[in-house]
Amino acid sequence: MTAVTPELLRRYDVPGPRYTSYPTADRFIEAFGQDDYVLALEQRKHHSAAKALPMSLYVHVPFCEALCYYCACNKIITKHHERAQTYLQYLEKEVALQVAHCGKGQAVSQLHLGGGSPTFLSDAELTQLMDTLRANFSFEAVGEYSIEVDPRTVTRERLAHLAQLGFNRLSFGVQDFDPDVQKAVHREQPAEQVFDLVQAARELGFHSVNVDLIYGLPKQTAASFQRTLEQVCQLRPDRIALYAYAHLPERFKPQRRIAQEDLPEASDKLSMLSGSIDAFMQAGYVYVGMDHFALPEDALAIAKRQGRLHRNFQGYSTQPDCDLIALGVSAIGRVGATYSQNAKTLEEYYDFLDQGRLPVVRGLALGRDDLVRRAVIMSLMCQGEVLFEPMSQSWLLDFQRYFAAELEMLAQQQEQGLVVIDDDGIKVTPMGWFFVRGVAMTFDRHLQAGKNRARFSRII
Repeated sequence: MTAVTPELLRRYDVPGPRYTSYPTADRFIEAFGQDDYVLALEQRKHHSAAKALPMSLYVHVPFCEALCYYCACNKIITKHHERAQTYLQYLEKEVALQVAHCGKGQAVSQLHLGGGSPTFLSDAELTQLMDTLRANFSFEAVGEYSIEVDPRTVTRERLAHLAQLGFNRLSFGVQDFDPDVQKAVHREQPAEQVFDLVQAARELGFHSVNVDLIYGLPKQTAASFQRTLEQVCQLRPDRIALYAYAHLPERFKPQRRIAQEDLPEASDKLSMLSGSIDAFMQAGYVYVGMDHFALPEDALAIAKRQGRLHRNFQGYSTQPDCDLIALGVSAIGRVGATYSQNAKTLEEYYDFLDQGRLPVVRGLALGRDDLVRRAVIMSLMCQGEVLFEPMSQSWLLDFQRYFAAELEMLAQQQEQGLVVIDDDGIKVTPMGWFFVRGVAMTFDRHLQAGKNRARFSRII
């Protein structure tokens, strides 16, 4: 990190996509609907090669008991837990419609429950949900089955129940251990509680425990966040996701409760990022990419070393690039060369399913240029390199001619030490990994065409 100058950090302190997909979700159109999505499912069903590959499942549980002011997720704040039972009934309807088109018993190697707070559901309701999924899909014995956990909603006994249901990976939302910061964002949870839960998860045999952190929150300082970093290194989770807080109160109503004057200055945010990278690297973590760190023996770090890293809507993954069936309100999926998103409100989501229709309200069918650029961007984001000849052969094009303008723009990043360009291809340098989103943005046709970047989070 010592080679990363403050000037370089400031230069790349700009909004940009996280590239969990390309094109990004802001490019989805309402002209893409249920019929387009069903066609993609049917094509998968009748394509032997595609059908033979395991798929991934994502289930969105939107409910939370309390509002976290920083949150930009699609969520519903309620203490009425009976609403969950209604939601589960509609999820079952959606699963039935999905299976009717893609075929029952499709192999699944990856499952992720996100939210909201999936642990808003009771043990019985989580069992009900998993029973529904297992009755319709075939879960592989060796797979990644993860769930996002609000530490305030679980006990050791609840974690044991999650293990019994087949979950083998947990992601704890921590954000910051400082009491003043927690109070400012309306998410108070003692550090001792998280330490006890992580210890319980290890004793219960979970394969991996992730901790989410956010820098740039109200009341944070470089010194206070350093104390949180020390606690996290002491906690030693298998993986760490470190996100920059994006203050967009005009888009996300809960953030209007955060006073602008309580937010740290840009220079303090840069100090927090620099301090975080230094602390985690010194503690022995591998920098996987963007804002993810993992212990050397974790599957994510191993995949990075072996060139098997992949990326999907949940972030970095060890699972091969595969179709993603998304279930629940606002959930985003991918089937074949298409992306799709469900209705964003419960009322609309329920209404579609009452009509016997899949709740797809927008999406995108990718063209050839989209597919080529997606391959390049994902290669940069996951492998840290793009080789000209293999890419040219795979897509039947002359890479250096097709991307002549982009290679010219990359020349400046080569001067800054972020990439190396030679006759064989483009390689992201160790320092360039910290700015890999900025490197990938060079190949984003929509951004380079002048698309407003303000709707994205900042690169750092």
